[in-house]
Amino acid sequence: MTRALLLDFGGTLAIERTGRAAIYAEAAARRGVEVRPAAMARLMAETHATLPVTISTAQGSAFRYSREWFERFIEVIFAERLGLSSTDVACAQEQLFSVFEDARTFRLFPGAADLIERAQASGWRVGVVSNWSYALEPLLHDLGLRPDTVACSAVEGAEKPAEVLFRRALERLQASPEGSLHVGDSRENDVLGARSAGIEPVFLTRAEAPKDPGVRSIRCLTELRLQTSQSVVIDPPAPGDRNSGLSSTE
Repeated sequence: MTRALLLDFGGTLAIERTGRAAIYAEAAARRGVEVRPAAMARLMAETHATLPVTISTAQGSAFRYSREWFERFIEVIFAERLGLSSTDVACAQEQLFSVFEDARTFRLFPGAADLIERAQASGWRVGVVSNWSYALEPLLHDLGLRPDTVACSAVEGAEKPAEVLFRRALERLQASPEGSLHVGDSRENDVLGARSAGIEPVFLTRAEAPKDPGVRSIRCLTELRLQTSQSVVIDPPAPGDRNSGLSSTE
Protein backbone atom coordinates (compact mmCIF):
# COMPACT_ATOMS: atom_id res chain seq x y z
CA MET A 1 0.00 0.00 0.00
CA THR A 2 1.39 3.39 -1.00
CA ARG A 3 1.24 5.93 1.81
CA ALA A 4 1.27 9.66 1.32
CA LEU A 5 2.60 12.48 3.44
CA LEU A 6 0.61 15.63 2.60
CA LEU A 7 1.83 19.01 3.80
CA ASP A 8 0.30 22.45 4.03
CA PHE A 9 2.53 25.30 2.79
CA GLY A 10 1.97 28.68 4.48
CA GLY A 11 2.57 28.51 8.22
CA THR A 12 3.67 24.87 7.96
CA LEU A 13 6.59 24.66 5.55
CA ALA A 14 7.32 28.36 5.16
CA ILE A 15 6.31 31.86 6.17
CA GLU A 16 6.85 35.38 4.85
CA ARG A 17 9.94 37.10 6.24
CA THR A 18 7.83 40.26 6.57
CA GLY A 19 4.13 40.00 7.40
CA ARG A 20 1.66 40.25 4.53
CA ALA A 21 -0.02 43.33 5.97
CA ALA A 22 3.34 45.11 6.24
CA ILE A 23 4.11 44.22 2.61
CA TYR A 24 0.77 45.67 1.50
CA ALA A 25 1.29 48.75 3.70
CA GLU A 26 4.68 49.34 2.09
CA ALA A 27 3.08 49.17 -1.37
CA ALA A 28 0.57 51.82 -0.28
CA ALA A 29 3.31 54.01 1.21
CA ARG A 30 5.17 53.95 -2.11
CA ARG A 31 2.13 55.62 -3.58
CA GLY A 32 1.77 58.28 -0.92
CA VAL A 33 -0.74 56.61 1.42
CA GLU A 34 0.47 55.78 4.93
CA VAL A 35 -1.35 52.85 6.52
CA ARG A 36 -0.19 51.09 9.65
CA PRO A 37 0.23 47.32 9.20
CA ALA A 38 -2.47 46.64 11.81
CA ALA A 39 -4.95 48.81 9.91
CA MET A 40 -3.94 47.19 6.63
CA ALA A 41 -4.46 43.76 8.19
CA ARG A 42 -8.04 44.75 9.03
CA LEU A 43 -8.64 46.01 5.48
CA MET A 44 -7.27 42.78 4.07
CA ALA A 45 -9.38 40.62 6.39
CA GLU A 46 -12.54 42.59 5.61
CA THR A 47 -11.92 42.38 1.86
CA HIS A 48 -11.13 38.68 2.04
CA ALA A 49 -14.36 38.07 3.95
CA THR A 50 -16.56 39.99 1.50
CA LEU A 51 -15.00 39.09 -1.85
CA PRO A 52 -16.67 35.97 -3.30
CA VAL A 53 -14.68 32.77 -3.61
CA THR A 54 -15.39 32.86 -7.34
CA ILE A 55 -15.59 36.24 -9.06
CA SER A 56 -16.81 37.21 -12.53
CA THR A 57 -14.18 38.43 -14.98
CA ALA A 58 -14.11 39.52 -18.60
CA GLN A 59 -12.90 36.02 -19.47
CA GLY A 60 -15.57 34.27 -17.39
CA SER A 61 -14.78 33.56 -13.75
CA ALA A 62 -11.79 33.29 -11.44
CA PHE A 63 -11.34 31.24 -8.28
CA ARG A 64 -9.90 32.61 -5.05
CA TYR A 65 -6.13 33.26 -5.11
CA SER A 66 -5.92 33.14 -8.90
CA ARG A 67 -4.14 36.13 -10.43
CA GLU A 68 -7.47 37.63 -11.54
CA TRP A 69 -8.95 37.18 -8.06
CA PHE A 70 -5.93 38.90 -6.49
CA GLU A 71 -6.17 41.74 -8.99
CA ARG A 72 -9.68 42.38 -7.72
CA PHE A 73 -8.63 41.94 -4.09
CA ILE A 74 -5.89 44.55 -4.47
CA GLU A 75 -8.20 46.87 -6.42
CA VAL A 76 -10.78 46.84 -3.63
CA ILE A 77 -8.19 47.67 -0.98
CA PHE A 78 -6.13 50.24 -2.87
CA ALA A 79 -8.79 51.91 -5.00
CA GLU A 80 -12.08 51.57 -3.15
CA ARG A 81 -10.76 51.73 0.41
CA LEU A 82 -7.59 53.84 0.07
CA GLY A 83 -8.60 55.98 -2.92
CA LEU A 84 -5.61 55.37 -5.17
CA SER A 85 -5.80 56.05 -8.90
CA SER A 86 -6.16 53.25 -11.42
CA THR A 87 -2.54 53.83 -12.49
CA ASP A 88 -1.28 53.50 -8.93
CA VAL A 89 -3.42 50.42 -8.36
CA ALA A 90 -2.00 48.73 -11.46
CA CYS A 91 1.53 49.47 -10.26
CA ALA A 92 0.73 48.15 -6.79
CA GLN A 93 -0.67 44.97 -8.30
CA GLU A 94 2.50 44.30 -10.26
CA GLN A 95 4.67 45.09 -7.23
CA LEU A 96 2.73 42.72 -4.97
CA PHE A 97 2.61 39.93 -7.55
CA SER A 98 6.38 40.20 -7.94
CA VAL A 99 6.96 40.12 -4.17
CA PHE A 100 4.81 37.05 -3.51
CA GLU A 101 6.21 35.13 -6.49
CA ASP A 102 9.76 35.68 -5.19
CA ALA A 103 11.21 32.91 -2.99
CA ARG A 104 13.31 35.52 -1.18
CA THR A 105 10.08 36.81 0.39
CA PHE A 106 9.83 33.56 2.38
CA ARG A 107 11.74 31.55 4.95
CA LEU A 108 11.49 27.82 5.46
CA PHE A 109 10.76 26.47 8.90
CA PRO A 110 13.47 24.18 10.28
CA GLY A 111 13.17 20.66 9.00
CA ALA A 112 10.93 21.45 6.02
CA ALA A 113 13.20 20.27 3.21
CA ASP A 114 14.66 17.47 5.32
CA LEU A 115 11.20 16.10 6.17
CA ILE A 116 10.27 15.84 2.49
CA GLU A 117 13.58 14.23 1.54
CA ARG A 118 13.52 11.74 4.44
CA ALA A 119 9.92 10.78 3.74
CA GLN A 120 10.65 10.10 0.08
CA ALA A 121 13.77 8.12 0.96
CA SER A 122 11.66 6.01 3.34
CA GLY A 123 9.10 5.08 0.70
CA TRP A 124 6.48 7.77 1.28
CA ARG A 125 4.96 9.78 -1.55
CA VAL A 126 4.87 13.49 -0.69
CA GLY A 127 2.39 16.14 -1.76
CA VAL A 128 1.82 19.77 -0.85
CA VAL A 129 -1.87 20.59 -0.39
CA SER A 130 -2.46 24.29 0.16
CA ASN A 131 -4.88 27.17 -0.18
CA TRP A 132 -2.41 29.33 -2.09
CA SER A 133 -1.92 31.36 -5.22
CA TYR A 134 -1.16 30.23 -8.75
CA ALA A 135 2.55 30.79 -7.96
CA LEU A 136 2.88 27.90 -5.48
CA GLU A 137 4.57 25.26 -7.63
CA PRO A 138 7.42 27.44 -8.96
CA LEU A 139 7.78 28.96 -5.49
CA LEU A 140 8.31 25.52 -3.95
CA HIS A 141 10.95 24.78 -6.57
CA ASP A 142 12.78 28.05 -5.89
CA LEU A 143 12.71 27.31 -2.15
CA GLY A 144 14.40 23.98 -2.78
CA LEU A 145 11.37 21.83 -1.95
CA ARG A 146 10.70 18.85 -4.22
CA PRO A 147 7.35 17.19 -3.41
CA ASP A 148 6.00 14.53 -5.75
CA THR A 149 2.85 16.53 -6.45
CA VAL A 150 1.21 19.86 -5.64
CA ALA A 151 -2.51 20.48 -5.13
CA CYS A 152 -2.95 24.25 -5.10
CA SER A 153 -6.39 25.76 -4.52
CA ALA A 154 -6.04 28.54 -7.09
CA VAL A 155 -5.13 26.03 -9.80
CA GLU A 156 -7.56 23.29 -8.77
CA GLY A 157 -10.57 25.56 -8.23
CA ALA A 158 -11.17 23.97 -4.83
CA GLU A 159 -9.85 24.70 -1.38
CA LYS A 160 -9.45 23.16 2.05
CA PRO A 161 -11.24 22.08 4.17
CA ALA A 162 -13.19 20.48 1.29
CA GLU A 163 -11.96 16.93 0.79
CA VAL A 164 -11.58 17.27 -2.98
CA LEU A 165 -8.16 18.95 -2.76
CA PHE A 166 -6.82 16.13 -0.58
CA ARG A 167 -8.38 13.48 -2.83
CA ARG A 168 -6.78 14.92 -5.95
CA ALA A 169 -3.36 14.84 -4.31
CA LEU A 170 -3.85 11.21 -3.27
CA GLU A 171 -4.98 10.23 -6.77
CA ARG A 172 -1.87 11.75 -8.34
CA LEU A 173 0.32 10.02 -5.79
CA GLN A 174 -1.59 6.75 -6.31
CA ALA A 175 -1.92 6.56 -2.54
CA SER A 176 -4.67 5.45 -0.21
CA PRO A 177 -6.16 7.67 2.52
CA GLU A 178 -5.65 4.81 4.97
CA GLY A 179 -2.18 5.10 6.47
CA SER A 180 -1.53 8.52 4.94
CA LEU A 181 -0.89 11.70 6.93
CA HIS A 182 -1.55 15.40 6.45
CA VAL A 183 0.43 17.99 8.43
CA GLY A 184 -0.86 21.53 8.81
CA ASP A 185 -1.29 24.44 11.21
CA SER A 186 -5.03 25.11 10.79
CA ARG A 187 -7.55 23.18 12.86
CA GLU A 188 -10.34 23.84 10.34
CA ASN A 189 -8.51 23.57 7.02
CA ASP A 190 -5.95 20.91 7.89
CA VAL A 191 -7.27 18.81 10.77
CA LEU A 192 -10.95 18.75 9.83
CA GLY A 193 -10.22 18.83 6.10
CA ALA A 194 -7.89 15.84 6.24
CA ARG A 195 -10.35 13.89 8.36
CA SER A 196 -13.12 14.56 5.84
CA ALA A 197 -10.94 12.85 3.22
CA GLY A 198 -10.20 9.88 5.48
CA ILE A 199 -6.60 10.99 6.15
CA GLU A 200 -5.05 11.13 9.61
CA PRO A 201 -4.15 14.74 10.49
CA VAL A 202 -1.06 15.89 12.36
CA PHE A 203 -1.74 19.29 13.93
CA LEU A 204 1.25 21.66 13.89
CA THR A 205 0.66 24.04 16.80
CA ARG A 206 4.07 25.78 17.22
CA ALA A 207 2.90 26.62 20.76
CA GLU A 208 1.89 25.02 24.02
CA ALA A 209 -1.68 24.70 22.76
CA PRO A 210 -3.98 22.10 24.35
CA LYS A 211 -3.90 18.86 22.41
CA ASP A 212 -7.09 17.89 20.63
CA PRO A 213 -8.26 14.45 21.78
CA GLY A 214 -7.41 11.83 19.18
CA VAL A 215 -5.25 14.18 17.08
CA ARG A 216 -1.50 13.82 16.85
CA SER A 217 0.14 17.18 17.41
CA ILE A 218 3.66 18.54 16.99
CA ARG A 219 5.27 21.90 17.73
CA CYS A 220 7.85 21.73 14.95
CA LEU A 221 8.44 19.69 11.82
CA THR A 222 11.57 18.06 13.22
CA GLU A 223 9.43 16.17 15.75
CA LEU A 224 7.89 14.07 12.97
CA ARG A 225 9.95 11.00 12.09
CA LEU A 226 8.87 8.92 9.10
CA GLN A 227 11.45 6.17 9.43
CA THR A 228 9.85 3.74 6.98
CA SER A 229 6.64 3.59 4.99
CA GLN A 230 5.15 1.69 7.93
CA SER A 231 6.66 3.68 10.83
CA VAL A 232 5.63 7.06 12.24
CA VAL A 233 7.27 8.45 15.36
CA ILE A 234 6.83 11.83 17.03
CA ASP A 235 9.91 12.94 18.96
CA PRO A 236 9.28 15.77 21.43
CA PRO A 237 12.01 18.42 21.37
CA ALA A 238 14.55 18.53 24.18
CA PRO A 239 13.63 20.84 27.10
CA GLY A 240 14.22 24.45 26.12
CA ASP A 241 14.57 23.54 22.43
CA ARG A 242 11.35 24.29 20.58
CA ASN A 243 13.20 24.40 17.22
CA SER A 244 10.29 26.35 15.79
CA GLY A 245 12.24 29.35 14.61
CA LEU A 246 12.94 30.28 11.00
CA SER A 247 15.73 29.10 8.79
CA SER A 248 17.12 31.01 5.87
CA THR A 249 16.69 29.71 2.32
CA GLU A 250 19.52 31.78 0.99
